[in-house]
Amino acid sequence: MLAHQLELLSPARTADIGIEAVNHGADAVYIGGPGFGARSSADNPVQDIARLVKHAHRFHSRIFVTLNTILRDDELEPARKLVRQLYDAGVDALIIQDMGLLELDLPPIQLHASTQTDIRTPEKARFLQDAGLSQLVLARELTLAQIAGIDMALGAHDPSHGQSGGSHHRAALEFFVHGALCVAYSGQCYISHAHTGRSANRGDCSQACRLPYQVVDEKGRFVAHDKHVLSMKDNNQSANMEALIDAGIRSFKIEGRYKDMGYVKNITAHYRLLLDEILERRPELAATSSGHCTYTFTPDPDQNFNREFTDYFVQGRKEDIGAFDSPKNPGQPIGWVTKVSNGLGHGKDFIELETTDPTTVLQNGDGLCYHDLQKELVGLQTNRVEALPSPASATQGTTLWRVYPKDPMASFNDLRKGREINRNRSMDWVRTLDKKSADRRIPVWMALADPAPGQLTLTLTDEDGHTAQASTSLALTMARDASQGPHKLKEQLARLGDTVFDALDVAVKLSQPWFVPASTLNALRREAVEALETVRIKSCTRLPRAKAVEPPVPYPEDALTYLANVFNHKARDFYAKHGVIVIAAAYEANEEAGDVSLMITKHCVRFSLSLCPKQAKGVTGVQGTVKAEPLTLVNGKDTLTLRFECKPCEMHVVGKIRPNVVASTATSPLKFYRTRPAAA
Repeated sequence: MLAHQLELLSPARTADIGIEAVNHGADAVYIGGPGFGARSSADNPVQDIARLVKHAHRFHSRIFVTLNTILRDDELEPARKLVRQLYDAGVDALIIQDMGLLELDLPPIQLHASTQTDIRTPEKARFLQDAGLSQLVLARELTLAQIAGIDMALGAHDPSHGQSGGSHHRAALEFFVHGALCVAYSGQCYISHAHTGRSANRGDCSQACRLPYQVVDEKGRFVAHDKHVLSMKDNNQSANMEALIDAGIRSFKIEGRYKDMGYVKNITAHYRLLLDEILERRPELAATSSGHCTYTFTPDPDQNFNREFTDYFVQGRKEDIGAFDSPKNPGQPIGWVTKVSNGLGHGKDFIELETTDPTTVLQNGDGLCYHDLQKELVGLQTNRVEALPSPASATQGTTLWRVYPKDPMASFNDLRKGREINRNRSMDWVRTLDKKSADRRIPVWMALADPAPGQLTLTLTDEDGHTAQASTSLALTMARDASQGPHKLKEQLARLGDTVFDALDVAVKLSQPWFVPASTLNALRREAVEALETVRIKSCTRLPRAKAVEPPVPYPEDALTYLANVFNHKARDFYAKHGVIVIAAAYEANEEAGDVSLMITKHCVRFSLSLCPKQAKGVTGVQGTVKAEPLTLVNGKDTLTLRFECKPCEMHVVGKIRPNVVASTATSPLKFYRTRPAAA
């Protein structure tokens, strides 16, 4: 990627979703292969990925495959063979976590550092760049100032890099701009493995962060009851896009390899429009792929599943980043209950709603919800809805609806008159995105000429400057109506139909007003389009593989704990080559039997519950009463201790691995150095 280029990077659970991501404006798509991706149920066969690559490259969009789990020794060779297959399928880059891959004999495919590599500091980013990584996914917790600091640490851009093998490799910075948030620094959460044996670093997280917990202080007093205190709202950086660009971000990543087609279409289109507006105002910037999109819908992030939105730490620490009441989708307010009728299961169960917006239309199958008295979110799926005449007493501009729920009325706790109702699933929206909802076209200039007697040539030139021609020979005759000839020829040539091209201009440069049969024009157009597609595919060259700096640069530290996620001997060799002396095995090796940090996070429960000592400074009467004491999280039989590191402003969730997990996930011991070797 060149220094002035911006990349919209969309997720894909399947190749078909990836194709629609491209159609809705993605400059690149990331997708899981048949194994070793950090989403255990989002795997795809290589042949499906090859199909996606073929479609994406028509627009010069790129396909990145996630190979970002940590690997056992016995998985290194299967992973190496898979990389070869993906390279042969045309994949543009791999997103990796395990540094052991850098010690394997891989084809010259570009490598990107996964979010699992936990890049929070300029030193870590610079090291990974110097080790040969071409794109770095930064930690979600960074502020704009911290991002700018990392950008500066990577050094100046070499304009020739990526074109003629410039001397200075400069990594591009990537940042998550939308979707679900892991509360932990990515790669620094081991609760799932400790409690269930399912490792987040190996793509199988049990999502303990979304569970409800009792929060208890050291004296056993309840601080919070059944709150989802580790559950974050969803990420939305829509308002920060230009600030992120100015800080150095060049790839804007949408989370969601588990998400459905409608989510990917909608959120890709939303950020495509935001970036296009910036590109329109700032000609010094450019997209990394070709074409322009039109949509049959107006993108709206609120329409997809979300836990409400936050911009997290980009603009500094905020108090409202958590979805503590529920990890579910609360939807958008649409009105309130005016009547509840309980037919006791005889088909007469219904509620009546008064909507606040007269344009709100309910549909059979809509998903509604409300908060009960305990602030728990209760879902109500509609079976059938009816619009009712608004009574004279209704507020002006409201509409009355009768809703027959799918489930018995008795199952809806605290549903009563006056309760506010939200909609978290609109069937009208779902149906819109189930259909064709975008068209991506590459503008072309078309020119028809007769360079020699009896010869016609059609030339196509696209927005990237690629040119192709098609020619034919025939006996030309004069048109009966010379004034209508050029207009009809232009109209016929511009019919580009289901191709990826759109006629920006059609020039007819004939020496005489010749009559040209429609069949001849159609054949010329088809041949020219095929030729231009071929030229474009040939020009979509491989992304260059960065070369590591020689001799190997030292790692920022000379000792690594289990937090470095070293799970195989090739990864151990990598760090040793870069000057690390003490290397502990990954937590998944089950060598950490006692209490350790099972999660490290920038989120602070004390701060969110207004118990931070820094918050109390200057408040009369509270000095000395708020202490930096640990808190305990309790969910059933599971107990976790919260310890607060106030200097870096971080929270550690401390616990130990269960004995049954150790027994069920026993692996061959990894004999790394546990202490610093004695001097020779």
